[in-house]
Formats: sequence, structure tokens, C-alpha cells
Amino acid sequence: MKVLRQLYTYVKPYQAQFYFLVFLTIALAILAPTRPYYIQVAIDEYVAVGDTAGLIQIIYILVGLMVVQAVAQWAHTYYSGWIGQVIIKDIRARLYKHLLKLRLKFFDNTPIGRLVTRNVSDIETLADVFSEGLAAILGDLLQIITILGVMFYIDWKLTLVSLSTLPLLIISTYVFKEKIKVTFNDVRNAVSNLNSFLQEHITGMNIVQIFNREKREYEKFKEINREHRAAHIRSVLYYSVYFPVAEIIQAIGIGLVVWYGAVGVLGLELQIGVLISFIMYLQLFFRPIRMIADRFNTLQMGVVSSSRIFKLLASTEHIANEGNFKPEKIQGNIKLENVWFAYNDEEYVLKDISFEVKKGQTIALVGATGAGKSSIINLISRFYEINKGHIYIDGTDIRDFELGALRKHIGVVLQDVFLFSNSIYHNITLGNPSISKEQVMEAAELVGARKFIEKLPGGLDYNVMERGSTLSVGQRQLISFVRAMVYNPEILILDEATSSVDTETEELIQESIEKMMKGRTSIVIAHRLSTIQKADQILVLHKGEIVETGTHESLLEKGGYYTQLHQMQLKMMAI
Repeated sequence: MKVLRQLYTYVKPYQAQFYFLVFLTIALAILAPTRPYYIQVAIDEYVAVGDTAGLIQIIYILVGLMVVQAVAQWAHTYYSGWIGQVIIKDIRARLYKHLLKLRLKFFDNTPIGRLVTRNVSDIETLADVFSEGLAAILGDLLQIITILGVMFYIDWKLTLVSLSTLPLLIISTYVFKEKIKVTFNDVRNAVSNLNSFLQEHITGMNIVQIFNREKREYEKFKEINREHRAAHIRSVLYYSVYFPVAEIIQAIGIGLVVWYGAVGVLGLELQIGVLISFIMYLQLFFRPIRMIADRFNTLQMGVVSSSRIFKLLASTEHIANEGNFKPEKIQGNIKLENVWFAYNDEEYVLKDISFEVKKGQTIALVGATGAGKSSIINLISRFYEINKGHIYIDGTDIRDFELGALRKHIGVVLQDVFLFSNSIYHNITLGNPSISKEQVMEAAELVGARKFIEKLPGGLDYNVMERGSTLSVGQRQLISFVRAMVYNPEILILDEATSSVDTETEELIQESIEKMMKGRTSIVIAHRLSTIQKADQILVLHKGEIVETGTHESLLEKGGYYTQLHQMQLKMMAI
């Protein structure tokens, strides 16, 4: 009920349609027993006495009722489906909007395939709650109650005989409901596992093939696929057993009615029209009981899916966007003051980090893998929240900035460039209509990407395909440079930005990088120490701590950790 109440909050914008659906449900329940009743009247009061005129009148009434019932049934089916679709549209939009606000830590710990399942399969299941679940169950219950009331009104003894097999049907229905509920949960889990496995392994197909793991991964997939198949087959088995059993129980009930009713008709205690109508009532009565178990499980599946979705929506793993500072321009002064940060609990990857970068200065971060370099730039852009300490931009704590305003002033170029399956122009502007193609080409000229873009078929309209698969690594990196520069940020962050390009390409764009950094506050992470020799200050990190600071020359003179890194690189280049 708690989940259904939460779902009802999404119904409120469509209350008129919802209450019209409730009205149709009640109307159909009332209309259901009218046909057998008028057939009884036609047989006992007109056919038995040869009243042709009265019989024709009853036929007109029956045809009219059937037309009304057909129209009501069409409207009921349409509106139940319509409400289901508009609600899942709203929930899917809200869920995706919620995902956009979650911090990167959440995505680090959650399989992408599971999130896809929540946003697609689980939400799609909610549509059935309205089309085949809640409204259908309510209609079935009302129909059962209405038919029972009419049957008891006409002949209570024959009704009791008719219901003598009902306990058997209730027991079998309950057993079926419990079995199928477990099976449906298994099916949902199997679907989630399939989605997660496929998403990960298709994305990482190059790794699978590089390490010759095709056969092993195929065996893993077959096992997950077998579990999915087994769960579905179990549900098919329960259906294949339940419905024949329900048909047999219904047939026994009709047989008892015919036997008892025939005795009454022969003894002139019961009219033949009543007997015929009771057979029709029984068919109408048992059909919703047979269906209600299946629909109840549809409702339960919807409730399970809803619980998962609402649990995800209730996640507080998001960056608190409570700041309201929205400057049009910033100077670009950055200061970190006693910053501590851990991805997991107290396992700190940054320990008491403090440094300052003045407007227009370039600072470089160097150190071994895992030293904490990327963590620092992630914190400046507030992709993660610091555990202790403060980060200031122009003297204002970054938590006081409105999140979008903060990131608008920071241009980031990452080592791992992600491109969407779209045009180069879209990948650079990310759909921002205020950026013209002329501005894009100006930025491309600045970073040395214009020539290769103009050579592509269609130029800026060239489709790079998924993850930029039709471009070289260097070309993708150049596009990421253009993407950062077209927004003209005051702060520029380069995270191993030239590590993916060859030496020739690096030399080609090094001059462009210097132009990019001119007049901007720049933070550079580079594994090639040759690219940071002109930095105003170099911070050497080791196990989350700053162990050395200075310029390239002063650090070499110290003969410390930086000198070791420099000598190691010289040896590698010599090899």
C-alpha cells in the first residue's frame, strides 16, 4: 500500500482521466450480469409462452447493452493503457533527471546495466500496474461481487451449489500466486544480470578480444542466459498447470449446477431460463477469479519494480546544490586548504592537501599512479565532496557556488575522451544552441584541430559513431580540446591530456596548449615531464601527500622524488 500511495502521487496530474477510468470499471462490473439476466427473462417470459414481440424487444435491449459494453470496454482498455504510459513517461523523466544529479561516487559503485534496467525494464513494468494490474483487479472484484449478488437474489440454493467448488479454486489460485511471485522475482533479477553483463562486456569488447577471453566470456553468458531461461520456464510451467486445473474446477461447478438445476426443472421447481442464466453466470464468475491471480502477480511485479525505482529516487548520493553564487566572470584564483578526501570511508587518498594558484598561473601535478592527482581536479569541479577542509575560488568556498555556475568557469580535458554517437559539432557543443559553427571552428583553429575536421566527410557534421570509434585516439583528444575551449573557461584543467597522442601530434598541439593556457589559471597533470617544464609551480604527490614543490629546475636541484621520476623517464626514452 505504501508503494501504491507513492504511485498515486504520479496519478494526480491526470485525476480526471483516472476517475473516469474508475467510473468505467464500476460500469463494466454492473453491466457484466445484465446479459444472462435478460436471456433468462427472454426464455422464461417470452420464449416459453411464444411471445415473439416481447422476444424482439429483449433482443433489442441485449444488442444495445452489448454495444454499450463494447464501447465501455474499449474506453476502459484505452484509458488504462494511456494512464500507464503517461505515468511511466513522467517517472522515467524524473528518474533520469535524478541520475543526472547523482555524484560520480554512486556510479563508481553501481553497475550501469542495473541502472539501465531500472530506467527501462522496471519502469515499463509499471505500465502493466495500471493496464493489467490495479484497474483490472478492481474491475474483477466488483464483477465477482455484482454477479454473486444477482445469483443470490435469483436463487440462493442454486448459488450455493454453484460455489461448492470455489474453495478448490481459491486454494489453487493462492498456490499459483505464491509460486509465480517467486518466479517473477527470479525473472526480474535474471533480466538485470543479463543487462549488466551485456553492457559491461560489449563496452569492454576490445579487452575481451585482446586477452583472448571470448570462449570464457561466452560460457559465462550462457550460464546467465540459462538462469534467465530457467526462470521463464518455471513461470510457464505454473501457468500450464494452473489454467487447466481452473478449467476443470469450473467444469465441475457447471456440472453440479446442471445436475441440481435439471432436477429442479424436471420437478417444476426451477425455470429453464434460470438454469441457463446460472451457467452463464458461472462462466462470468470463474473467469475473473482465474485471471485475478495472474493480475495480482502483475501488480506485485509492478510493486517490486516500483520499490526498486523509488529506492533509487530516494538515494541521497547527490552533490548538494545549495549555493546561490552565480558570477558571470571569475578571476581564477584557486586555494586548497587542509583538504582530506576518501572514496571509501576513512581510506584517505588525499591527506591535508594545501596549495594556492594565482590568476593566470600554471600549476602541474606529478606523481605515481594513485598518488591523488586526478582526485584533486575532481574535487575542484565538485564531482566528489571533500571529507575535510575547504576549496576556494576567488576567496569563495566552492560549496557556495551554484553547481552549474561553478562548472561553467572550469574547462576540463580528460585522458579518456568520451564521444557520443553524433556529429562532431554536437560532441563539441553538447547541444548548446548558443554556440555557432564559426565559434567551434575558431576554437578548432586554436588547438590545431581545424585541418583534420575539414578533411572529414561533412566536416563538423561528420558522425563519429559510438565512443568516437571512427576517429583516431589523437583526433578524439583534439576534439576534447575544442570542447573545452569553445566555452572560454577562466580555469583550465588538463588531466593527462596529451598522453594518448603520439609524439608528433603532441609536438603539434603543444604550442596550441600554451595558447589555451595563456591568461587562464591552469592545472596540468602530465606523465610526460617535458610538457610541464614551463609550469609556474610543480607539486609532487606521493600516497596522497605533497612531498615536494617548486619549479622544474629547482626540483631537479633538490635531487629528490621529482628527480627520480625525471631520471626514470629519461631511461624510458633512451630505450
